Amino acid sequence: MLQTDPQALSAVAVAERTREAQAAPAAKTDPRRDLLGMSWAHFLNDCAANYMTGILPAVLISLHDPISMAGVLVAALWIGQATQPAIGWVADRVGGRSLVISGLLLSSIGGALIGLAPSTWGLILVLILIGLGNSCFHPQALAGVRRLGSSQKGLSTATFLVGGELGRGVWPTAAGLIGVGLGLHELWILAIPAVITAPFLLRWAPSLPAKAAGGTPIRWRAHARPLAFLVGYRGVQSFATFGLITFIPILWHLRGGSLVGGASIITTMLVVGVIGNLAGGHLADRIGRRPVLLLSALASAALTVPFAYVHGFWLWIAAAALGIAIFSAIAPSILIGQEIFPENRSMGSGIALGLGNGVGALLVLLLGFWVSTSDLTPTFWALAGASLICVPLALAFPKSLM
Repeated sequence: MLQTDPQALSAVAVAERTREAQAAPAAKTDPRRDLLGMSWAHFLNDCAANYMTGILPAVLISLHDPISMAGVLVAALWIGQATQPAIGWVADRVGGRSLVISGLLLSSIGGALIGLAPSTWGLILVLILIGLGNSCFHPQALAGVRRLGSSQKGLSTATFLVGGELGRGVWPTAAGLIGVGLGLHELWILAIPAVITAPFLLRWAPSLPAKAAGGTPIRWRAHARPLAFLVGYRGVQSFATFGLITFIPILWHLRGGSLVGGASIITTMLVVGVIGNLAGGHLADRIGRRPVLLLSALASAALTVPFAYVHGFWLWIAAAALGIAIFSAIAPSILIGQEIFPENRSMGSGIALGLGNGVGALLVLLLGFWVSTSDLTPTFWALAGASLICVPLALAFPKSLM
């Protein structure tokens, strides 16, 4: 077993809390207002960064691409997330809130260009741009939200994440309606709210203290074992999630369903998933993180397989239940990342969210080349099996992080 020095880790955590307290702004702020404002910004960022899956069948048709390209496009959208740890490391050293604002604008501008991309390669470049914007936004935003949470860090993190889940849920259907009614080239309309909101982040986003160049170094050897379990858990969970939001609309399309109908299934899964997000954050504060991670993995595996067999109204019921199961583990996972790296919380957030998403994106890319163009049943069984892999990973986390 890896040997760690509890006194050293405790000293790092105390030093980090002292640094944050000393850097607290002198002006009075309203933490609840700022938290809601950050959640709204998260809503808009994830709107732009995630709506393409809801209109994926139309995008494939417009570019004359086969179903196997679905995995390539989704991987391009999320592969930029793998840069979050590096950007989080930078965020901790520059401090402030500039990456939150620039990340929101970059994601939104990229989202506005999806319907204007002239070719598959042009679209791939746009999707990578969106991923980089997403990577800029999340680490600094999550570290800032932690400062707003006082003793209820799980609930405050979950509240922030709710904005993103609602954005990921609402925008696919909104994009489907615009695509059907006005055409894909008019999707730039969806970027307007983010451009209006960006200046308000100068007030809502906490200004983080810059980490001194000679500050506490990152203890990579001490963190290696829990880091491996975290990346494994989040990577496999992200693979299952991305696989679902990629192939559910395609399954619906193969069955003769409409573009808006397929997008609305994704909307149901992500919007109702807000319940799981809040519940997961709250339960992590109450009963610990491990039980939440285990329940999420087991329930996700059990609820994924039915998608291959149910029809009609039951698809929306299954999507709602699955959303609650999947997203209950997000807040605890991010908090674990921050606890693993108390000397660099933005980077810890980036590893939990971004690097995990990058691993999941690569796995979806491979899955896309394996899927059948006529029968997606084996695909959903594979995604269910991936969720089960998360069970032993959740059990392997050190007790100190749970």
